[in-house]
Amino acid sequence: MSVDENVAQDLVETLKDGRDGFAAAADKLRDSDRPQWAETMQRFSQQRDGFVREIVELGHAYGDEVDESGSLAARLHRGWIAMKDAVTGDDAGSVLGAAVTGEDHAVSEYEKALEQDLSEGFRGVVQRQHSAIVAARDEVKALQAAD
Repeated sequence: MSVDENVAQDLVETLKDGRDGFAAAADKLRDSDRPQWAETMQRFSQQRDGFVREIVELGHAYGDEVDESGSLAARLHRGWIAMKDAVTGDDAGSVLGAAVTGEDHAVSEYEKALEQDLSEGFRGVVQRQHSAIVAARDEVKALQAAD
């Protein structure tokens, strides 16, 4: 398995966590005292879904099989695990806190990926997505600070 393929699988897992976590946050926030935040969470969920598709399609173009099903080991290391606990409560601030935790994890995973010997084309995609994820994390942190 190539370095690109390994990294792509790890990033797809991280992105799926973010997609699902943001979608859960959006659902929870729609019924909170901060329903306007739901749109932001939904936008980030859709962004992550697009990032998953982009990495999978790029892998296929390179002849790599990027497994979208995930693994038990990956599930145990997900940064969005805290989201499951937060969305069961009623506190919008807790939902944002869990989103920040998940985003910190995503940023970390992308930074680890960028330390690898990636092909030039894949590195460009990872760098662009990393920048977007940092911006998303910062936006969520700004919402949290404004609360």
